[in-house]
Amino acid sequence: MTGAAGGPGSRAYGLTIETQGLTKRFGQQLAVNDIDLAVPPGAVFGFLGPNGSGKTTTIRMLLGLAAASAGTVHLLGMDMPGKFQDVLPHVGALVEGPAFYPFLSGTANLHRLDAATRHAAPATRKARVNEALERVGLGHAAGKRVHAYSLGMKQRLGIANALLSPRELLVLDEPTNGLDPQGTREVRNLVRSLAADGTTVFVSSHLLAEVEQICTHAAVMSAGRLVAQGPLPELRRSGTTGIRLVTPDAGAAMKVLARLGLSPEPAAAQPDGGVVTAALTGSGQWAEAGTGNLATGNLATGNLATGGPAPEEIVAHLVEAGVRVRGFAVERESLEDRFVALTGEGFDVAQ
Repeated sequence: MTGAAGGPGSRAYGLTIETQGLTKRFGQQLAVNDIDLAVPPGAVFGFLGPNGSGKTTTIRMLLGLAAASAGTVHLLGMDMPGKFQDVLPHVGALVEGPAFYPFLSGTANLHRLDAATRHAAPATRKARVNEALERVGLGHAAGKRVHAYSLGMKQRLGIANALLSPRELLVLDEPTNGLDPQGTREVRNLVRSLAADGTTVFVSSHLLAEVEQICTHAAVMSAGRLVAQGPLPELRRSGTTGIRLVTPDAGAAMKVLARLGLSPEPAAAQPDGGVVTAALTGSGQWAEAGTGNLATGNLATGNLATGGPAPEEIVAHLVEAGVRVRGFAVERESLEDRFVALTGEGFDVAQ
């Protein structure tokens, strides 16, 4: 999807969203604290954090709905809010839930909203409204009054409103809020299809599972601060990696692991022996390799970035020392574990 001639879509720009030192105060409360966002074109960018971490306040500043206390915002390569009249026609948004006339149909609501947009073409309004409703799965309910819509249907109607014109950037604040599993899948597929068309999608969410399934990049907010951002694979790799060993010779195993430069710790005992765990340093390559399992022969390969032993070498040292190995796995920190470590708070992982 591209912008109109002469608009942001008619020329190249670096980042779709770029902020520097963006800050928002409400009296003595610091709601957003000096954040630098960098959202590349074509990304599905997950803006993740617990409720109350500053996500919606940030989005409101991005769109010019709230004034920043400090810092700068650029959307599509242009200053906000200074150039909002040039920028916003190319940006679709659903923020803090949709609001509609309850006794009008979904179609009538979208016609009214489109008529209030001075850049919208009246001649194509009917076709664009019908296309938007079909795209979000509401074609069958287009003539139904909105007061009879479920919360999920209203959410999808709000997304349809954001899609009435071609957009270079789509900003969705908790888009799956209130949706049943089928509705969630529909929104997920919709976001993917929009990204495939070239639209940058900025998705705010506290649902980790949704971010993992649809996003290419993510940023993590905690108490108003940006604590991490980047491509999702990099965020995964930045977590810690360790080994998990099942053996009836836990004491001897810990001595071997210590000689190899690891820091073993005893874990809970199992019927077939004790469990020993050890964190690995310089674990970037391990995290990329995934999880190894001795029983299936699926061992990660390659040395640690710091020159440490590969998994098969660890096992060889254990066996050579007479340690009976009943189970061995390389386990990396999950994305959920990583985000909880960054924020000190939990995330919802399902809806």
